[in-house]
Amino acid sequence: MNLIFTILIDGLTYASWLFIVALGLTLVFGVLKILNVAHGSFYALGAYAAATLVGWFASMQLAPELSLIAMLLAAVAVAALIAPLCERGLLRVFYGRDEVLLVLVTFALFLIMEDATKLIWGVNPLYVSEPYMLFGIVEMGPQSYVGYDFMLVAVAAIVGYVVWWGLNRTRIGKIVLAVIHSEEIASSMGVNVSRIYTLAFATGIFLASLGGALTAPMISVQPGVSVGVVIVSFAVVIIGGLGSIPGAAIGALIVGIARSAAVHVWPVAELFSIYVVMAVVLMFRPEGLFQRIQARKI
Repeated sequence: MNLIFTILIDGLTYASWLFIVALGLTLVFGVLKILNVAHGSFYALGAYAAATLVGWFASMQLAPELSLIAMLLAAVAVAALIAPLCERGLLRVFYGRDEVLLVLVTFALFLIMEDATKLIWGVNPLYVSEPYMLFGIVEMGPQSYVGYDFMLVAVAAIVGYVVWWGLNRTRIGKIVLAVIHSEEIASSMGVNVSRIYTLAFATGIFLASLGGALTAPMISVQPGVSVGVVIVSFAVVIIGGLGSIPGAAIGALIVGIARSAAVHVWPVAELFSIYVVMAVVLMFRPEGLFQRIQARKI
């Protein structure tokens, strides 16, 4: 019984930050119809920026609680500075081209950003532990858990609700949904589609960098951290259905629990378990669990 409870807690913790990252990936695909291979690089940028900013706050001997604000500022900075540059300066040139070409462009962007992070931060791992100990230790029966993990679950729930509320309860969100449904009709109604593209891309990149910033205290931030994240994020959105927010949540939960079960029961099958789950889902639901019904074009 304790093992099952531990698997559920660990799986929920893993799924929380993964959901935030996958939510950004599925939002970008839903609006821009781009499979952004470089999404993991923005996650890594958020982690590096958070580690740098938190370390700077610590060197100034500021209150440890301010490290949480530092992580948020790091994610905002990555989205504000890098996202418009990538979308307007690179991706916009290839809109309307073949989808495979856009995948290759984002892969090239991934390679460029991987080398850029090495040039800026070097190849040595960065560690930032201040935020991780802010929430103490939570005792649950014979098990002890770090309070930061539960904070991460709460943040993921808040982020998911805010994105859902923004898309379904605000004017700009309804405009975004109109562009997702049909950009041609939205453009004919006077919607500035290019501005919506920039907004959606920046929001998706913010979510990726926020996921990286939140996990920076839990890992060693080092070159290559983006590769595993983008692979698992693609598994989440494929399981849940490309462009589906509920699908991203359920997909992250499935992947998180599958990985946690493998870690505790059969550690060598950690990554293999994720691919098995994805294969089983695709066997019965090739379009994903929550793929929207597409109108047939004649």
